Amino acid sequence: MDFSYPAEVEHFRNELRAWLSANLTDDVVAAGRMGGRDDAAFETLRAWNATIADAGWAAVSWPREYGGRGATVLEQLVYAEETTRARMPVPLNVIGINNIAPAIMQYGTEEQKRTLLPRMVRADDIWCQGMSEPEAGSDLASLRTKAVRVGDHFVVNGQKIWTSLGHRADWCQLYVRTDPEAPKHKGISCLIVDMALPGIQARPLVTLTGEADFAELFFDDVRVPADALLGPQNQGWQVATTTLSHERAGAARLYAGLQVQLEDLVADLAGIAVNGRPALQDPVTLRRLGELAVRTKYLEVLCQRSISAMLHGGDAFASASLAKTIWGELGQDLAALAFDVLGPVAANGRWAERRLASRSLTIAGGTTQINKNVTAQRVLGLPRK
Repeated sequence: MDFSYPAEVEHFRNELRAWLSANLTDDVVAAGRMGGRDDAAFETLRAWNATIADAGWAAVSWPREYGGRGATVLEQLVYAEETTRARMPVPLNVIGINNIAPAIMQYGTEEQKRTLLPRMVRADDIWCQGMSEPEAGSDLASLRTKAVRVGDHFVVNGQKIWTSLGHRADWCQLYVRTDPEAPKHKGISCLIVDMALPGIQARPLVTLTGEADFAELFFDDVRVPADALLGPQNQGWQVATTTLSHERAGAARLYAGLQVQLEDLVADLAGIAVNGRPALQDPVTLRRLGELAVRTKYLEVLCQRSISAMLHGGDAFASASLAKTIWGELGQDLAALAFDVLGPVAANGRWAERRLASRSLTIAGGTTQINKNVTAQRVLGLPRK
């Protein structure tokens, strides 16, 4: 694993640091902590998205012709580390920028690229991704939402769930079944759907933390123009695979984010006593903090191995899948430690929210069970059965 940074990458880092120092404000950081639950915070983040897009920092991995910087993998790594440590909020359209836009760049028409991408990167339009269904979560190929071609339209019926920002979205990258007779991986198509079309209903889903970042979507005889098809008909699985494999250095956010949280926890423990002594002198607390620090460092090395594999033609997917599993478990353990030691203080602060939200870490973005299967097969070489 070789992570020596060329001079141009260090120049990229210094340029980013200087820009963040001059432009990232406390109110933007605070809005990022609020997420999408507060309308005022949401609009603050939308305005911030326009600011970073206009400065060329919203989608650094995008080609320059679409508003990016054509950043290399190492530059993307630096970007993820620096923005996370500066506590810069991720873009509102982070799923769109990292996942949907690359598919539009590869499969979209020139009209789609020209009209959709500039508005996406500035968050002028909010995007969601219609994948998960009540009986097709981790198993995307089992989706049942169907689209039937009728003249120059697809008629869509079905339901999606756990759709990030689905109730705020202007557009949806929607995966539908267009050939019910084909094997389940081969009868799927991808549509770009205007969420203002008649027949679409979005219901916000409130999580344990009180946030409404997700929604369930219902499609009732929605007539989607046939030219909204993204990629070839019945080859949506290929579109999905391309989309989900485009985050090339996003793994850096896994360890960088935990490092920031660990720093926050140590700072919050500074004024807390455990068994009559300062928490940061309590041997049990120190042991648990030390274990988390070592495991987080291991996660950093694992993520960097995944990124190194990309640079040298290895299998990045297997190590990235393992990193996701470790990240989820680490996040849960860190939140549990904070809640255990801070006690009543945690119940009224950010750690209570993190404790509740941490339960989703082993589900969202790929369940631990699925990721362990990937690790067993592609890292350990175990048979499927």
